[in-house]
Amino acid sequence: MAEPAPSPDSTPAGPALVPDGSAEDNLPFFTQIVRSVWNGDGRGAGRAYVDALVAGGFDRGAMQVTADTSTVGNPAESIQVSVRWGEQCLIGQVGEATGEPVTTVLGALPDGACLLGETRPIDW
Repeated sequence: MAEPAPSPDSTPAGPALVPDGSAEDNLPFFTQIVRSVWNGDGRGAGRAYVDALVAGGFDRGAMQVTADTSTVGNPAESIQVSVRWGEQCLIGQVGEATGEPVTTVLGALPDGACLLGETRPIDW
């Protein structure tokens, strides 16, 4: 007996990247990726969030991420990661201090950045 062919109008389950969409259109997919990393082994590593977002199709050159450790070498209480999307920013914050991941869309800063303060180079 032959297997039924998949329906040509089937859509992927869950959110997906919307390249021509707004930051708001892409927030569900951004949130899904951030939550996925948070629920995995790399939850305390900013690089894990950046790498997962890049794998999802977000532009590495439009990202910022804060340090994984404090100035004295302790694990950071929270990590922020952002993706510049036009004049807006997708921003995620994770860490023991925040509990569950928090994501939002905010306007970009006047200098074009998304995050205030010192961020680490994304040079990998």
